[in-house]
Amino acid sequence: MLEGIQNLVDKCYMMAYNRQRIPYADLRMLFEIPQEYVHVLAEAAGRLTIDVQGRSVDVEQLNNIKKNACSEDCSFCGQSAFFDTGMETYNLPPSEQILSDAQKAKKQGASSYCLVAAWREPPVREFERVCDIVREIRKRVGISVECSLGFLTIRQARALQEAGVKRYNHNLEVAPSKFPEICTTHTFQDRIDTLNTAREAGLELCTGGIIGLGESSEQRMELSWEITKLSPEEVTINILVPIPGTPLELQTPLPKYEIARMFAIMRLLLPDSVIKISGGRERATDDSGESLLLGGANGIITNGYLTMPGNSSESDRIMIQRAGLEA
Repeated sequence: MLEGIQNLVDKCYMMAYNRQRIPYADLRMLFEIPQEYVHVLAEAAGRLTIDVQGRSVDVEQLNNIKKNACSEDCSFCGQSAFFDTGMETYNLPPSEQILSDAQKAKKQGASSYCLVAAWREPPVREFERVCDIVREIRKRVGISVECSLGFLTIRQARALQEAGVKRYNHNLEVAPSKFPEICTTHTFQDRIDTLNTAREAGLELCTGGIIGLGESSEQRMELSWEITKLSPEEVTINILVPIPGTPLELQTPLPKYEIARMFAIMRLLLPDSVIKISGGRERATDDSGESLLLGGANGIITNGYLTMPGNSSESDRIMIQRAGLEA
């Protein structure tokens, strides 16, 4: 069995290295590799990452500029107005505070800075403020700026691009077959439409999802294939941290080998993309994601997430160095 698995993985490695699309039939076989052989897949993905992109790790910091009271009912989210999670709420903070936070992120070694707001779509006045803030960050801080502001019109997407936003984040969250169980206030296609709008406006794409929502292996395969269709410059994979008060608060954790499998497969599917370990890595792994950085991933979010704390920038810097990588 090991020889057959090694041959499959080697074949997929060479296809990825030569920028050939891995067939769906082979993708299915990758998702069917037994638990005890997932390390073969992860080792190949780690080798591919270094061979294609080198040892550099993309380190990103987030700023949750508008928290809680979101109109959407995503069942994993502590910011949804549908659930009583006891989280604090606030609207856009002063612009100087956001600028100061961006400067601090750059000093701490972040290579990108993402402004995130819990909106279905940006309100007009607040959107204009965000564009002004982006311009000031680009002018005064000089860090790469990304945004995640909900659904966009083409006019808004072009305004962000003109303001200096490099990349727009809008996650698919979960496979289309699972999506109606996770969210009922918008559709999977709504999310695809916004990503296509961002691309049309000249923005790079960051998209991905959350694993561990109770989805099947088949549905993780489905999600990975949908992500690949978009050819995103960055893929962000979150690992569910169940939040008390949400419908998924008692969800069983995903096995670590399935987490490793997902990151490795995303690397084989998208050799030129940043594959970023996002929310949940500190709790779902034993090493804060170090093994994932050696198994296909080449990006992390540091210094906390939208609704929960994370590792400090310094501890993550030490982790990256320990892995023999560079930030």
